[in-house]
Amino acid sequence: MGTHDSDMTLEGLAVPEGLSSLHDLIKRGRAAHPHVDPEAFMMLETAVIEIAGNVVEHGRPPGEIWWSVSLRVHDDALEGVLADDGQRYEGDLSTVMPDPLAESGRGLPLAHAVLDELDYTRQHGKNVWTMRRRVRT
Repeated sequence: MGTHDSDMTLEGLAVPEGLSSLHDLIKRGRAAHPHVDPEAFMMLETAVIEIAGNVVEHGRPPGEIWWSVSLRVHDDALEGVLADDGQRYEGDLSTVMPDPLAESGRGLPLAHAVLDELDYTRQHGKNVWTMRRRVRT
């Protein structure tokens, strides 16, 4: 079975309700690929939800950002790709956790912590976040 056969994509507005749809997308992926380490799905889900939560919370104009999230299952890794048409991300791509009393800023460091790769690019007017978690064989 080729990679494209296992692609799963969700599209819609980046609104809080969309986060539960993302949980469902990961759940469908886990059910479709029972041989894949469940921990890898859990870690990828954590990262996808953190990044998606940032888009929902900080995307401008609020409630009008269109996103697509694709889940891909490869032999050696799980990959999540989130693309949104919001403004360019100008924040810190740091992996450093903020002060424990800080009210925000944990999303990206947490995503970095649970992934093997986190890549951000701006392509064709879209923010593209590529998240990879290796799968133990």
